Amino acid sequence: MSPPDGAAEIRRIIGEAKDVTPEPPRPLMRELPPADPFPIDALGDVLGSAARAINDRVQAPLAIGAQSALGVAALATQGHADVVLPIGSGQVRPVSCYLITIAASGERKTACDAEALWPVRKREAALRDRHDMDMLSYANDKIAWDKARDEAVKRGKGDQAGIKSALDKLGPPPLVPLHPMLTCPEPTFEGLCRLFAASWPSLGIFTAEGGQFIGGHGMSEDNRLKTAAALSSLWDGEPIRRVRAGDGAAVLPGRRVSMHLMTQPAVADIWLRDRLLADQGLLSRLLLAAPDSAMGTRICREGSAEADRAMARYGARMLAILEAPLPLAAGKPNELTPRRLTLSDGAHRVWVGFANHIEAMLGPDGELRPIARLANKLPEHAARLAGVLTLVRDIDAGEIPARDMAASVELAQHYAAEALRLEGGSRVSAELRLAQRALDWLLRQWTESAISLPDLYQRGPSAIREAAAARKVVGILEDHGWLARIAEGAVIAGVHRREAWRIVRG
Repeated sequence: MSPPDGAAEIRRIIGEAKDVTPEPPRPLMRELPPADPFPIDALGDVLGSAARAINDRVQAPLAIGAQSALGVAALATQGHADVVLPIGSGQVRPVSCYLITIAASGERKTACDAEALWPVRKREAALRDRHDMDMLSYANDKIAWDKARDEAVKRGKGDQAGIKSALDKLGPPPLVPLHPMLTCPEPTFEGLCRLFAASWPSLGIFTAEGGQFIGGHGMSEDNRLKTAAALSSLWDGEPIRRVRAGDGAAVLPGRRVSMHLMTQPAVADIWLRDRLLADQGLLSRLLLAAPDSAMGTRICREGSAEADRAMARYGARMLAILEAPLPLAAGKPNELTPRRLTLSDGAHRVWVGFANHIEAMLGPDGELRPIARLANKLPEHAARLAGVLTLVRDIDAGEIPARDMAASVELAQHYAAEALRLEGGSRVSAELRLAQRALDWLLRQWTESAISLPDLYQRGPSAIREAAAARKVVGILEDHGWLARIAEGAVIAGVHRREAWRIVRG
């Protein structure tokens, strides 16, 4: 039998190859599973209804409005009571909360924050009006006191005992009116110390542009550890202790701070992947929500009358709490002495059961082991959240009922699920993330059918600014099938490139 004709064999192989579907490009990283729905009913009538109303008005993901309303509630209530944890001899903790909401640009984070924060803004406006009047009175009092002091010194005629007696009768100088600020967007540790010294003792760090804080001076490489340690200490309810060569030493007890930062995924990733912040402990104090996008489902419509009523009820409740006198130390204008909020017998049983359940899932193969740092604090988070829910209903409450503790356990479990979901994404390598950014740019912004290294590092994402980085990215994209090398090179954007890759657009 004669051997097959060479040309015929080649035609046969080519013909068979036509029936083979080429392998499509492979994703660079596994997509996150969908977010669990936020347990909105657990927020109670006032906060839950407000979150639904914000969703109705803004049509952002429901979790964003929920986080916004919960953050305001924590700010409003934190100065009035601390929760007593049923461990040891009864550890006392603030009800302050640190919330982080992760959502892309266009998810209407700012609009949600504006809806939720309006009671705070109204209270700040009233405080500014009062501050302006009080400053006029203070200026006159200060001038009068200074003159009286000078006269007291003169009457003493050089006699130390006489001068001291006259000054003792005069009394202390008038107090400067407290600064009328309740929230700030991006404080440094030093700025926060100065604000707490001159302002109200219950403050909030709130911003819909979390990148201003995460990427700001307070979280720069030189200041990150200091700021993180200060925030952790404040979350624990510890006094602010500050010693500086220029300003001297200062101790500021009785201060409370809550935080709600809204940030884009790439910015949040800076924190979530920061080993320093994880080891220091700040990340375990954060409650994260990263809801699925609502884009494509937002149909223009008028807000409902029910939403208006819910927001009016929410605003009235938050304002009433914000206007309620804060418990202050005797003779101190801005040092809190919050009362103790204990757990009822039913709440105690719910809390202990939850704490034991969490501990059982922290073993070597436990479900919560990947988020062990947060999981160890989940019972405390639940107690804090229960305190907020109880105080929203009754700012004078003395104990947390079982229903609020059960609702807060549901909230804590949701935050644990979110942390577990996001943990997988936070372990993706920096090189893969950079390659994903390059791929997004290639598919959405680059109009040529091919790419070269100079095109990538000269025109691509700002993080790729030199040939070595571009070559690593191209290697990853080529390995995953998104780029195919062109052996003979190609003309790209009018320039012949010896090394070129065809873009596989799927």
